[in-house]
Amino acid sequence: MRLSHGIQLAYCTNIHRGGDWPETFRSLNEHTLRVRDRVAAAKPYAIGLRLGDAASRQLGQADELARFRAWLDENNCYIFTINGFPYGDFHGKRVKEQVYQPDWTTPERVEYTKRLFDILAEIAPEEAGGSVSTVPCSFKEFITTDAQVEAMRRNLWEVIEHIDTLSERSGKDLHLGLEPEPLCFLETSDEMIRFYRQLRDDRPGDDRLAKRLGVNYDTCHLAVEFEEAADALGSLAAEGIRISKLHFSSALKVRPGAGALDGLIGFAEDIYFHQVVARGADGSLKRYRDLPDALAAAARGETAGDDEWRIHFHVPLHCPPTALFDTTADQLQAAIGVLGGNPALCLHVEMETYTWEVLPGEMRQRDVVEQLVGEYDWTLSQLAGQGILPVD
Repeated sequence: MRLSHGIQLAYCTNIHRGGDWPETFRSLNEHTLRVRDRVAAAKPYAIGLRLGDAASRQLGQADELARFRAWLDENNCYIFTINGFPYGDFHGKRVKEQVYQPDWTTPERVEYTKRLFDILAEIAPEEAGGSVSTVPCSFKEFITTDAQVEAMRRNLWEVIEHIDTLSERSGKDLHLGLEPEPLCFLETSDEMIRFYRQLRDDRPGDDRLAKRLGVNYDTCHLAVEFEEAADALGSLAAEGIRISKLHFSSALKVRPGAGALDGLIGFAEDIYFHQVVARGADGSLKRYRDLPDALAAAARGETAGDDEWRIHFHVPLHCPPTALFDTTADQLQAAIGVLGGNPALCLHVEMETYTWEVLPGEMRQRDVVEQLVGEYDWTLSQLAGQGILPVD
């Protein structure tokens, strides 16, 4: 969806199943076009495409890509961004920490990401450019040596070079966004800044870094870290780090009393990783690897000092607070406020609530299309409050 100031808005199709290209394409036809009809009838409609490795190999074939381009034209749709975070299956079976593998120490992550940009360079509109979001280098537990860190930087530079070549050849502004996430190698805005400085020091004066690599700022992830969106975005921008994409997302926020802990059992599912960051009354932070680990610690009486939990569980953007749970929508709204004050900060915006299939039943009373239409309504209303409006 085209918005004022050149901003592009889409929802991320990782909410739907898409293990290979036929399944991904089926989801686009069964769900995405129905959402389009509800929110952007007769207007060009942006799709935030999720492509795993298998799907990217299949779509990357010349004949298949030509057919997809024809389908986009026929349906008045376009692609400006690809979610390149999950490499493999993302629905229906255990994902957890395996979502970070292969990580940026590996050639598999390099070749997969290059392939996504090869596709994007062919199909992204020139006026919109194209972004890909990716894992925050790795999961912290996986990185134990300096050699691994050096390999990640070396591999990222290889992809930066590839992106720049494609950008020059296509005339399209293409860029990759590292997506900080709790307990990952890049977890906070400060860690992103430190790593970016190392990349800059690897090749002093090479302006391709600033043009082709930035941050995918996920408002859920950084809110879980108790970061204030305005401060974090300001620090990243002041460092010269491109805000490649804004992920509009909300996390669970609770005070871990008995009622809330009982209610959280319904969120402790077996597919996705739900890291927990707890803040004590003194402002100190403590991290639990996954929600079941936090609940087990509470059962052992080890969480008495925790004043507030923020849980990496993406909940619908328009989800209202309940008697037991709140959300980090305030940090999403703060990020929208920053964007309203400086619309040039980031031109790619994607709504991401991939947890639809594992939400507790009371939060999933309507079908996924209705859920997504509700997120569009909420998001467009919030953006309109900042003077950012849909355009033809």
